[in-house]
Amino acid sequence: MSEAKKWSDAATLEDALDHGLTADEFKHLTDLLGRTLNMVELGVCAALYSEHCSYKSTKVHLRNLPTTGKRVIQGPGENAGVVDIGDGQAVVFKVESHNHPTFIEPYQGAATGVGGILRDVFTMGARPLACMNALRFGAPDNPRTPYLLSRAVSGIGGYGNCMGIPTVGGELFFHESYNGNCLVNAFALGLVQTDKIFLGRAAGIGNAIIYLGSKTGRDGIHGATMASEEFDDNSEEKRPTVQVGDPFTEKLLLEACLEVMQTGAVVGIQDMGAAGMTSSTYEMADRAGTGVRIHLDRIPQREANMNPYEIMLSESQERMLLVVEVGRVQEVLDLSHRWELDAVQIGEVVEGKNVDLFWHGELVSSLEASLLTSSVPQYRWPEKAPTDFEQRSHFDTSTIPEAQDLNETWLKMLGSVNLCSRFPVFNQYDSTVRSNTVVHPGGDAAVIRIKAGKAEREKGVAMTLDCNSRYCSIDPRQGAALTLAEACRNIAAVGAFPIGISDNLNFGNPEKPEGMWQISEAIRGLSEAARAFDVPVVSGNVSLYNETKAKPILPTPLLAVVGLIEDSAKCIGIHFKEDGDKVFLIGATDADELGGSEYMAQYAGVEKGTLPELNYDLEIKSAELIRSLIDKGLIRSCHDLSSGGLAIALAESCFGVYGHRGATLELDTAAGRKDGLLFSETGARYLVSCSPSNEAKLLKAIAAAGLTVSAKGTVGGAAVEVKGIAKIDLGKGYTAWSQGLKPLFS
Repeated sequence: MSEAKKWSDAATLEDALDHGLTADEFKHLTDLLGRTLNMVELGVCAALYSEHCSYKSTKVHLRNLPTTGKRVIQGPGENAGVVDIGDGQAVVFKVESHNHPTFIEPYQGAATGVGGILRDVFTMGARPLACMNALRFGAPDNPRTPYLLSRAVSGIGGYGNCMGIPTVGGELFFHESYNGNCLVNAFALGLVQTDKIFLGRAAGIGNAIIYLGSKTGRDGIHGATMASEEFDDNSEEKRPTVQVGDPFTEKLLLEACLEVMQTGAVVGIQDMGAAGMTSSTYEMADRAGTGVRIHLDRIPQREANMNPYEIMLSESQERMLLVVEVGRVQEVLDLSHRWELDAVQIGEVVEGKNVDLFWHGELVSSLEASLLTSSVPQYRWPEKAPTDFEQRSHFDTSTIPEAQDLNETWLKMLGSVNLCSRFPVFNQYDSTVRSNTVVHPGGDAAVIRIKAGKAEREKGVAMTLDCNSRYCSIDPRQGAALTLAEACRNIAAVGAFPIGISDNLNFGNPEKPEGMWQISEAIRGLSEAARAFDVPVVSGNVSLYNETKAKPILPTPLLAVVGLIEDSAKCIGIHFKEDGDKVFLIGATDADELGGSEYMAQYAGVEKGTLPELNYDLEIKSAELIRSLIDKGLIRSCHDLSSGGLAIALAESCFGVYGHRGATLELDTAAGRKDGLLFSETGARYLVSCSPSNEAKLLKAIAAAGLTVSAKGTVGGAAVEVKGIAKIDLGKGYTAWSQGLKPLFS
């Protein structure tokens, strides 16, 4: 709001356009109301009409996703998804973006992304047990990339570590398309009893509305609308729209909320995330079908002379809105004050369906909640495939000659920023706090155990974040489906089976036909794959307008997949355990499947070609075999093959946390391109190892499953070798791999 306008002034069309509303949307609102909006109401409407809050460009497509299943307790529509894991327990999880804020101010942008996703989890009544994050940055030689990377990683570590919640995994990818628009997608998972799940609903006429947490300031105003805009040369000036986080206050808020919830006095609860007070009040009222009366002057404020406009749109962190039984207000306030938090009754649930805002006794706004939430107009923008889609997706990679020196190429690939060790990143995160982590960062999937006291076994919850952005840029539909296949392989590789998905759909401008085509095609691909794998999508987030000066990011439908294993003690990692162990590659390699591969991008600068075939039956059958082998204790390590193919998977399996071990592998057939045999990204393949005593049993189980072994080998020696094709020194390979990110953090 400009200084020339007062919060109580009538809003004009020019004001509406400045706030991100379209002329049609402004007319729609004024026609429905039959009156002019004031500036407070304009700010509220613009925030909830923003893409970030309304999903107005994607809802028509998101409805096609499978969202129900025998384990699903709560699907999309609440703060996070909830999936049953048995024994009266459930996991609550969600992934959400904080892209625009991180590009503008990387430390606070990334840190508050972590804080926000944690609140989404504990507002459901769950204690957070694990965090992950997926990061996308520009080309390594872009001057801004090292700064954004190092500050964002510091922000993630700083917030999560202070909260005492382990960061157990994630992913990192570099590409020039992210030069002007980095991505930070934060994930959190918590544990809750199935009979103690809380929802964000303002239910019960007469019940009290309580504000709990930090005081409200002017930080984050217009954050939701800023997150729904393209960037330009003036984006740096938007630093005031980035929130400032305080993890120590959030820790107090977490404990206070969980304790208050145990009293039975809480009827509904929601964090003040995007759009702050605006989103929590209107969404809670609409979900319950009630009215809400809010006295804005009662809200604790940390800055002088704040007005209703600023209070409603502030995105100050570490704040919650509670609906409490009318006779138990003081009990909740007293408990909250024990945690040294601001807590005050600011309103009540009332008859009707309007949200009424008062300022020092004067009614300053009265709007029906559904007008700004469930009734926001939805758009079906035109779709058009790029003119070069067929040429890119059917490019013949056989026209690209093989690398002359595969040994040297292998080393270069290991040291490249997209394939090298992520230790410089996850070394800044505490993955051990709370002592639940079974599989730590660096594996195919992270695993935490669910402590069970004196029980003989403890369940494990596996989790992974995945997206092959390059695949999705070539063919969004196939790329999204392949992303889910890779995520399901990661879950299987530790011994778990997938139980739920949370998606974070990061794309460019939906109003451009090519941009909308990418979005809708990716959702179609995800929908098809989720049905094929029988894994529901229970929560998610859409982040659009990720463009700078009309240049969009690569399509990035990031998927968080959660899995369950009945006995966490049986989980295994990717690293070879002992010299003399036997190594097997389960699944056949198509040496010609190099389209969209990391190898083609690095070696030839080619980002096109036919993507790997996706055989759902083979993927499911292979994953079932792997889970069975792990359950029976027949294998000691397992690593799925994905980006970089066999060469990268084999080397990573050799680079153990407690010692490096060489390995020699011999292919059953060397037919086809030698570089393809090394670097093809054919799906449904796993590299496993076992003790010599289990070799016969392992081979028998593979044959009984109707699957094949395409390579055999042995752990040991000072080299990593695929006989007859390429060989690298173990020490040189590890040095290249371990030092790849060092220049970006120096």
